[in-house]
Amino acid sequence: MGRITETLRKKLSAAFAPEMLEIQDDSARHAGHSGAGPDGESHFNITLCAGAFAGHTRVSRQRMVYKVLAEELAGPVHALSLTALAPGEGR
Repeated sequence: MGRITETLRKKLSAAFAPEMLEIQDDSARHAGHSGAGPDGESHFNITLCAGAFAGHTRVSRQRMVYKVLAEELAGPVHALSLTALAPGEGR
């Protein structure tokens, strides 16, 4: 697991105490594209399920996550595909 992936995992775990957290580095599929770094860890797919999202809209959930990951999104993370679920919701 890379340094940025580990940072994402730690920040999301601390902020949301998720029941489920999946982080997939999808950078290899974007090699040569804008924002793709030579070392990878620039494009991610994240799925998390947390009670903190209950009662929030999809947009609100995304904003919550973006706030927690603001530093990474301003720098090394070029693209983030996010699925944020409340317990009991399906993908």
